[in-house]
Amino acid sequence: MTKLYRVLGKRGRITIPFEIRQRVGFTYNDVLSFTESPDGRTVTVKREKICDNCAATKTADKETEMTLEDFLDSLSAEQQRVALVHLSVKWAEQKAGGHNAGA
Repeated sequence: MTKLYRVLGKRGRITIPFEIRQRVGFTYNDVLSFTESPDGRTVTVKREKICDNCAATKTADKETEMTLEDFLDSLSAEQQRVALVHLSVKWAEQKAGGHNAGA
């Protein structure tokens, strides 16, 4: 196992190195969870499965399943607002793309 170092930015941001993202399969827009160890010195990062119909999806770890609605409900009011704006923009971009393609 290779040890890589990154500096935590002043806003609490950090980039997961490309080599690690590639090796573990993290991709753009993945939802990640962070779990602190009891000693407070280690954080485990895990990709979470979020879906609309989790009962029909086969997964090995049923404890980590969460519906999209549950996920959104778990967000703060400000995070929900940001998500709504983001999804509204995505929806508008798709609609505009569909209109232009037919013209």
